[in-house]
Amino acid sequence: MEVAIIKYNAGNVISVENALRRLGVTPVITDDKALLQAADKVIFPGVGEASTTMAYLREHRLDELIVNLKQPVLGICIGMQLMCRHSEEGNVDCLGIFDTEVKRFQAQQKNDKIPQMGWNTVSQMQTPLFEGVNPEEYVYYVHSYYAELCRHTIARTEYLLPYSAALHRDNFYAVQFHPEKSSEVGARILNNFLNL
Repeated sequence: MEVAIIKYNAGNVISVENALRRLGVTPVITDDKALLQAADKVIFPGVGEASTTMAYLREHRLDELIVNLKQPVLGICIGMQLMCRHSEEGNVDCLGIFDTEVKRFQAQQKNDKIPQMGWNTVSQMQTPLFEGVNPEEYVYYVHSYYAELCRHTIARTEYLLPYSAALHRDNFYAVQFHPEKSSEVGARILNNFLNL
């Protein structure tokens, strides 16, 4: 199986590579359009800022490539947010794969911490991406922005308010949490993606 990780101006790509290697898969990290189109699975991970990252994707025409991929694609963290319609982070239009907005968490009380950083549960999980995952299991989050609930939501998390922990449309899947940092449950989710 050929698995490609999209190479762009985002951090945290190596941790995804390492997580895949632990599952017995050696991915290629690339921005080569032919390699990305030929891969059996594509992962769009990362940590970064939405507007500068969208500018990079457009400059390198990766925006056009991503939305036209036909194989299973998994967005992680900012990868998920950039697959949405619009982000408040830099007030930027994104790829529009998922018809929802990305908004900044707003503190409700004095002790509310932003970003959400740490372990949290996931509920109302749907699709084979979450096969074998129990609602009481924890996954790891680090983010200040969230995707609103919408018709593409396939899992929810609550932090200050309920939001989309995962999205799905056609061949596109996305998760807000970091499966590569989420121990055994994260490995299970990545393996489920590889088996789609």
